[in-house]
Amino acid sequence: MTLTVAVQMDPLEGINIAGDSTFALMLSAQARGHRLFHYLAGDLAYRDGRVSAKARPIQVRPISGDHYEAGAWTRLDLEGDVDVVLMRQDPPFDLAYITATHLLERVQAQTLVANDPVSVRNAPEKLFVLDYARFMPPTMITRAIDDVRAFNAEYGDIVVKPLHGNAGSAVFKIGRDGTNLGALVELFGQVWAEPFMVQPFLPEVAQGDKRIVLVDGKVAGAINRVPGAGEIRSNLAAGGTAHAADLTPREQEICDALGPELARRGLLFVGIDVIGGTYLTEINVTSPTGIVAIDRFNGTDTPALIWDAIEAKSKAAAR
Repeated sequence: MTLTVAVQMDPLEGINIAGDSTFALMLSAQARGHRLFHYLAGDLAYRDGRVSAKARPIQVRPISGDHYEAGAWTRLDLEGDVDVVLMRQDPPFDLAYITATHLLERVQAQTLVANDPVSVRNAPEKLFVLDYARFMPPTMITRAIDDVRAFNAEYGDIVVKPLHGNAGSAVFKIGRDGTNLGALVELFGQVWAEPFMVQPFLPEVAQGDKRIVLVDGKVAGAINRVPGAGEIRSNLAAGGTAHAADLTPREQEICDALGPELARRGLLFVGIDVIGGTYLTEINVTSPTGIVAIDRFNGTDTPALIWDAIEAKSKAAAR
């Protein structure tokens, strides 16, 4: 089966091909004979009932600094010209992101969109996870300083983070004495209109924050991300380092609970984060990462698993 695949992602020239999950997916698709196009989310357009994108055909290669070749610009009808859309642009999960999901939702009758745009819109990382609160650390979502002070007094050291942040950006640890808490809450209120998330600081994060990747609801692999010196954030984009990892029984229990719902929602490629082998903190559905490191440690081929799932769903839809 040969597919025409439109990849909605960030500019190709700015990616780090050594660890970029979307680039790994593109290499795998090309190796299978699929035809690739690239466009930015801002290139989406709607007219007279049709959704299109200004896009370029591309070929990719694993050569740093010379990793792609693009053809002439064309206007792709995302229903008539394309079999699959990969929605892979990085967050922030803002109104622009939400608008893109609304537009892509309109093509789903004819074109497979991965991940499902409706489910992506309805499952932001730090809100969807609340459906599984039994696996989470104590959690508060609020904008009120009095609420945060009470939480701080109850749990001691706490972490405050934006509700729709990504890659570990703007994650702050506040000590049990609450120093600078008022100023931080004031800053969050000025920068973000939505409430923010507050959780106890988990010392176990020093031993790592595990990223577990699920493909169509099934575990594909995991890495343990360890914070750098002087950091509490383990995200690879924030200086964390990746290490090989297996799942604990608790982590397998979490995956078994999440897997069927992820598959039901059409969330084919998901990365969940678990601290200390125990605490689920996020369910990443917008543009999850980590598969390059997982495959490097485990000798696996996660892009192949993802394309197997996409091809199976595309074939089923064509019947």
